[in-house]
Amino acid sequence: MEKVFTSYNDLVALGFPKEQARRIIRIAKTTLVSRGIEFYNGKRVGLVPTSVVSEILDASLNQEER
Repeated sequence: MEKVFTSYNDLVALGFPKEQARRIIRIAKTTLVSRGIEFYNGKRVGLVPTSVVSEILDASLNQEER
């Protein structure tokens, strides 16, 4: 089953350094806010759609493809 949302901890588990994982989540949230989804403007929102993270990294994060 494909994960719909990705968190900081998921990115760290994939091997990203902690600060880089935080930065990816922050960029994803900024991207979503710029697309008009104001929900992601909050500080405490830590889950972002996996599709947006995949766009940022230009890679697929599906479990089945690894």
